[in-house]
Amino acid sequence: MHEYRMLIINPGSTSTKIGVFHNDKPIFDRTIRYDSQQMNQFETIYAQYEFRKNSILEALDEEGINLSKLSAVCGRGGLLRPIEGGTYEVNQAMLKDLKDGYAGHHASNLGGILAFEIASGLNIPAYIVDPVVVDELSDIARISGTPFMERKSIFHALNQKSVARKVAKEMNSTYEQMNVIVTHMGGGITVGVHQRGKVIDVNNGLHGDGPFSPERAGGVPVGELVRLCFSGQYYREEIMKMLVGKGGLVGYLGTSDVQKVEALVKNGNEKAKLIYEAMAYQISKEIGAASTVLHGKVDAIILTGGIAYSKAFVELIINHVKWIADVIVYPGENELQALAEGALRVLTGEEEVKEYKGA
Repeated sequence: MHEYRMLIINPGSTSTKIGVFHNDKPIFDRTIRYDSQQMNQFETIYAQYEFRKNSILEALDEEGINLSKLSAVCGRGGLLRPIEGGTYEVNQAMLKDLKDGYAGHHASNLGGILAFEIASGLNIPAYIVDPVVVDELSDIARISGTPFMERKSIFHALNQKSVARKVAKEMNSTYEQMNVIVTHMGGGITVGVHQRGKVIDVNNGLHGDGPFSPERAGGVPVGELVRLCFSGQYYREEIMKMLVGKGGLVGYLGTSDVQKVEALVKNGNEKAKLIYEAMAYQISKEIGAASTVLHGKVDAIILTGGIAYSKAFVELIINHVKWIADVIVYPGENELQALAEGALRVLTGEEEVKEYKGA
């Protein structure tokens, strides 16, 4: 196998995670943290890119990383136009949409920009992999029930597709040959129906349908939501906060920390027990619904994300869904590794690089 070295960049709101990979093996990683005063000096997220770029280059210099040995730079994909999954080379159309905030302004938008800025100076390619806007929904999955709204695909695409590939390999198969249901459980929860390499149905993990999560309300009774909206008691921002940020575990129990909720349950708190079990119950229902999309022909159910570290919570779900298919647990979300693997698939010719089409 040819030897490739890649710089991986994953920007967050107050940090930038970077890693250097030799093929699929990490040889260096660091989380560069910024204080709020540093971030507040910038009027926009895009205005941060030069500051973040310098902090990345300084960190690499401190570690003695030779940039001339890099084969590619890969950044976290941001809020772009809906695209199918895969690895995309950063081009001018993508840069424009990331800078303009076509689908919204978020720190992850800087991933592609930073990758391009560093890579262009080294005359090597810059990539992004499976951003949250990956949209492979079947036509029937887009129907909401009213012509005034369409179901949208916003989910943990990077981690879902990464763990699905790992499980396929472990089962001596390929992602493109398998039918799996992948459940990412973090601050938001998404359940994706992966049919032969495409996510043909998934709940909107941002502020849409599906199970409630540590901080999101998920699907709620629509009539009651309309009543709240027109009660005159709340501003629009307050309603949105109920759905995203102060929904789910936070709304019921005042915390989004599953470990704290489990401690309450162990201490005999009946309300905490009910809400804790309800979250597992709703996830299990979503998995059950997802299995019908595949006509019950499910090769595996995969549980991933931070909450998958909780054996007690995972057990609740397994007891509900194990009759459908074997349940495989992949805790956590190793985004740097997933990005590196996506870039490597293109560099080795395993996959063809994709072109982003703008306006």
